[in-house]
Amino acid sequence: MPAVDPRSDSDLVAALNRGDASAFDALYFRHRDWVLRLAHRLSGNAEDALDVMQETFAYLFGKFPGFVLTARMTTFLYPVVKNLSIAARRKRRRHGGEIPLPERAAPPAEEEGRAREELSAALSALPEGQREVLLMRFVDDLKLSEIAQALAVPEGTVKSRLHNALARLKDDPRVRELFS
Repeated sequence: MPAVDPRSDSDLVAALNRGDASAFDALYFRHRDWVLRLAHRLSGNAEDALDVMQETFAYLFGKFPGFVLTARMTTFLYPVVKNLSIAARRKRRRHGGEIPLPERAAPPAEEEGRAREELSAALSALPEGQREVLLMRFVDDLKLSEIAQALAVPEGTVKSRLHNALARLKDDPRVRELFS
């Protein structure tokens, strides 16, 4: 892997618009892990996540020259990854469903595994909009304004969804102790 490029995303975009191909490599290496994690979470499949990652960066590359970054790169990429992941999930369902992949990580300890299952169940019980905003805020570490921009909704809607999601989780006996 190449050395970390010290330039900001905005500087890299400007360099790429001027024809500096190494700037795209720097953007790719800086954001690929985030894109892959998000794609896996949204598609539910490791193979699809890799395809989504490739398509996401192909889409980004196609924006040059002339691309103007008006927000954080993750804010720009989020809806791209989301839409490609949804399409991949639909395609997989049409063509025979999920193909289980072997797990690479060691299974969690029994108690930790149970806690993860309970948290997963509690998150799954949330309405889609609330769950999406909650994950974008606390997993993807996006600011409220960035979430609003990525989802094309008012910031007040993001705040309301996040507040309601947290309130529901606090009331859920499976995960209540996480809020103590």
